[in-house]
Amino acid sequence: MAKSNSGGEVTLERRAKILDLLKNQGQVRVDELQKIFQVSEVTIRNDLDRLEKKGLLIRTRGGGLQTQRVQFDYQFNKEMSRFLKEKQAIGKKAAELVNENDTIILDSGTTTLEVGRHLTHLKDLTVITNGISIACELGQYRNLKVVMLGGSFRQSSQSIFGPIAEENMKSLFCDKVFLGVNALDSKHGLFTTYIEDASLNRMMIDVSKEVIVVTDSSKFQKRGFSLIAPMSVVDTLITDSNLPKEEHRALTNADVNTILVD
Repeated sequence: MAKSNSGGEVTLERRAKILDLLKNQGQVRVDELQKIFQVSEVTIRNDLDRLEKKGLLIRTRGGGLQTQRVQFDYQFNKEMSRFLKEKQAIGKKAAELVNENDTIILDSGTTTLEVGRHLTHLKDLTVITNGISIACELGQYRNLKVVMLGGSFRQSSQSIFGPIAEENMKSLFCDKVFLGVNALDSKHGLFTTYIEDASLNRMMIDVSKEVIVVTDSSKFQKRGFSLIAPMSVVDTLITDSNLPKEEHRALTNADVNTILVD
């Protein structure tokens, strides 16, 4: 009987740790959990099935997802540290799509900040942004022209939003916009938490010749509160190689140029 109780405690502890991983990453995969806990695939799948029955996750092929809708009222510096390696690789690859003399929009966000950090060598580049951190970072370089949108300030995301920002955006025309999204679903589109942000993002899309989405794979197969736009507006999507295979197939079928980075 004591042995049985011990085994039960181990199982409960493992499932609690799975939920912690799910909270931090947004999704978990069976093969990764096997390596972490050194148990069989059958055991992990049983754990995920039991957690789904309790309403604590949503089962997918090869893993599980968070049940709650995405919440992103975060402190910017804390978000910056999540998936940093992936964001850096995405930012580097995205920067390769920018040419000298371009006029681009960098939406506020931690991944778009990484894009900006890889643009500092370019000449005669104009960067329009609603991201305070992006403007401060790129404003140090004399070879870059930085245009900061005016408007209301949101501390948690270090971003500018609202009708003044939208009015500023109306008169502009840009070569490319780089959008960092809070959530993405290949069937339903691009999402953010705030209605005001979605409105500004749509305007960014409208004034740009090319739409490039930059986001790490943890944002996939989720929906936020407010829809920005359907996937049909996206020309290129850059994410990391942990993108779920079913999402990659769906993006390919939708004719979205999808670039995966390691």
